[in-house]
Amino acid sequence: MKKFLLSGLLLGIGTLSMVAQSGTKSPYSQYGLGILSDQSQTFNRGMSGLFQGFRSGNQVNMQNPASYSAVDSLSMIFDVGVSGQITNFKEGGAKVNAKTANIEYATALFRVFPKFGVSIGLVPYTNVGYAYYTSEKIGTSTTTATTTFSGEGGLRQAYLGLGYELFKGFSLGANISYLWGSFERSIVVSSNDSYVKTLTKTYGADVSSYKLDFGVQYKQQVSEKDHLTVGATFGLGHKLGADPYMQVTNVDTQTGTLTAKGDTISNGLSIPMSLGAGVAYTHNRTLTFGVDYLLQRWGSESFPVVDETTNQYQLSNNYYKDRHKVTVGLDWVPSLMSRRFLNRVHYRLGASYATPYYKINGQDGPKEMTVSAGFGIPLVNSWNNRSVLNVSLQWVNQSAKNLITENSFRVTIGLTFNERWFAKWKVD
Repeated sequence: MKKFLLSGLLLGIGTLSMVAQSGTKSPYSQYGLGILSDQSQTFNRGMSGLFQGFRSGNQVNMQNPASYSAVDSLSMIFDVGVSGQITNFKEGGAKVNAKTANIEYATALFRVFPKFGVSIGLVPYTNVGYAYYTSEKIGTSTTTATTTFSGEGGLRQAYLGLGYELFKGFSLGANISYLWGSFERSIVVSSNDSYVKTLTKTYGADVSSYKLDFGVQYKQQVSEKDHLTVGATFGLGHKLGADPYMQVTNVDTQTGTLTAKGDTISNGLSIPMSLGAGVAYTHNRTLTFGVDYLLQRWGSESFPVVDETTNQYQLSNNYYKDRHKVTVGLDWVPSLMSRRFLNRVHYRLGASYATPYYKINGQDGPKEMTVSAGFGIPLVNSWNNRSVLNVSLQWVNQSAKNLITENSFRVTIGLTFNERWFAKWKVD
């Protein structure tokens, strides 16, 4: 039965691989590798993604793999999340709304040996998805030139994670991931004049690579009812082995003549080294408060662009910039053993601030501010009282001087199944 259930879980995650990528309609996804996913699960989205020092035996904290060693020996945890989002885009006096709904992630966690936890899962890494156009008249004529911008795709991450408690309070962990996906962006210039050529520029890449992330956590008892957990993570930066391409196509609508040319940059995409650290303080198993800091060294990486002077497709060392993110969050449950239902609900709050990882026309891209709240609602029946329905609410603001301002309201619902799969039943 254990083998059957585990096989079913692996099959379910494999099926989700086609749809478990979070979507976007943000014009900012046309830059770099796209919109970066915070890769958090629903429970810590309620705390704006707090994860470095968060250590729990009944939730999957895949962002710090050292936390896997905390899983209970009788638990098999499966967590899947879906989201819905409404975003308002504002530029000058113009406003427009967009809606998206997505399957966000699927993760699982179980223990195979004492102090040794294993996790598997699928999460988004980046997302590309946008479509808009601009129109303007050419001189004093009646000819109107329309430029259409569109793009889709993104990268996904399937991981196998291991976490081991090396000695009392100190745990190590690692996520070994397969990173794959593709994206394509196009710019089409057309006209209402049938004698004007149509110009199409297409940029894209196919990625198939790996990703390695490591984590540590140290839990120290500071009093009879209080303990402190310090966490840190390290992500390995490297080239992705992908060959980004550019293709330019001209169509003369009068003669039907098509001309095309293109260029490819060998091994022209990369992901950065990342470093993070944080601390979480827990009082009486009911209140946890934490602070995280994360640095992604994007400024050390290059990205393919068209040089405006030479019109050559080449790598630029001045496209990216280092990304910094600070997060604060708390989780409070009035009483874990109370008979009152509301006293066993987890209440969560959080906020974060992140700088951009790319530049737009030489200036910094949009900074990101997030405020969030969440609930962890216990699911109780005659045979299980450990599964949880997690709900998070997030307000996300992305803005930069003289650029588009985005305000998003996101609702994420995650169902965490926590089953006693390995208990031995006895019959008298």
